[in-house]
Amino acid sequence: MNTFMTAKQLGSKLNYTPRHINDYLKDRVFFEGEHYVRIPGSRRILYIWENIMRDLTDTGSAAIPMANGGVCNG
Repeated sequence: MNTFMTAKQLGSKLNYTPRHINDYLKDRVFFEGEHYVRIPGSRRILYIWENIMRDLTDTGSAAIPMANGGVCNG
C-alpha cells in the first residue's frame, strides 16, 4: 500500500519548502505516475512516499544520473 502525501507533508520529511518541491523537483526529479499523481478533476498533486524513498536511497548503483535521463558509469 502506498502512502500519499501533499507537498507540505513531503517537505516536512525532506526539509524542503512545498514551493521548491512543486516548482523545482516536480518533473525534474519526481516524475508523474512514478513519484506523484494528479487527482482527477483537480489541480491537486499527491506524492508517493515509498517510491520517492526507494529512489532517494538507492545505493546499489554507482552510476551518476544525467539530465537527459541516462546514467554515467564514470
